[in-house]
Amino acid sequence: MKPQRQFDLIDEIEPLDERSDSSPTLVEPANDNRPLSRHVEKFINEALALEYESAKEAGALGFMARALVQATMPHKRVAGNEFERTNGAFTMAMLAPSRIGLPYGSIPRLLVSFLTTEAVRTGERQIVLGPTLSGFMRELGLVPTGGRWGTIPRLKDQMLRLFACSISCTYTAGPGLCLNNVIIADKATLWWEPKSPDQATLWKSTVTLSERFFNEITENPVPLDLRALKLLKRSPMALDVYLWLTYRMSYVKQPTPIPWGALQMQFGADYPHGNQGRRNFKKAFLHALKKVRVVYPDARLDENAGNLILLPSRLHIQK
Repeated sequence: MKPQRQFDLIDEIEPLDERSDSSPTLVEPANDNRPLSRHVEKFINEALALEYESAKEAGALGFMARALVQATMPHKRVAGNEFERTNGAFTMAMLAPSRIGLPYGSIPRLLVSFLTTEAVRTGERQIVLGPTLSGFMRELGLVPTGGRWGTIPRLKDQMLRLFACSISCTYTAGPGLCLNNVIIADKATLWWEPKSPDQATLWKSTVTLSERFFNEITENPVPLDLRALKLLKRSPMALDVYLWLTYRMSYVKQPTPIPWGALQMQFGADYPHGNQGRRNFKKAFLHALKKVRVVYPDARLDENAGNLILLPSRLHIQK
């Protein structure tokens, strides 16, 4: 898999809608008779900015909970209230109240990154979300919109799902076993008025992280570039691949093959087992990977029929 630069990927970078991450819609390649779409041009320009200025220099250094990089949340709505993903010896299981349901899509990933970044930055369990709803949504890279599929009702729904669920992390090592049960927040108080997202409120909206979750994310955070998250935000799969690749490349010292079956268990639990399911997963994963390599062009990879091969690469976030 040869390294690809931004302008080689024009037909691959249109973000997916989070409600249909398994059905990619490609932008046709530009030609001399048709200019680039505004979205594609903006994507390329912002991706180029990542190369010219580091995340720290740009004030865009963020963090993500390591457990949610090793195993990922659902990409789309899940029937029922239980969900599980496995990465080698690590298994993450999520359990939600049946009347609320599990978090899914891009928004919970953006939320967890925001909370982790603020916890690392402030050293406090209570995270202040901001005086206005629109200001908070800008921090997540979202534009406030109403209506059935608007970002405001979707954000409210996904915040409820995320803060109501519990997470169980299990590590197995031979006969040994380590189990860690956590909830993300002990308390969330939101005073915003959805119909007036720019209106400041008398009291601040806050989330108080659980002590166990706070300790986990501040002791073992995964560094990331917040600009990359905002560029990839419409594709939950691309967000997951970016976070995983950024973390995994930090300790790749030699060519490391990873079986497609293992990647499917980690990233594609909603794809059925069997040859057809594996092919569909691989296609979706490689499509997401092409987007990720626009924002992380120094990632060196190869592939064959059985494996994705990670090669020693320049770190995306320098130590």
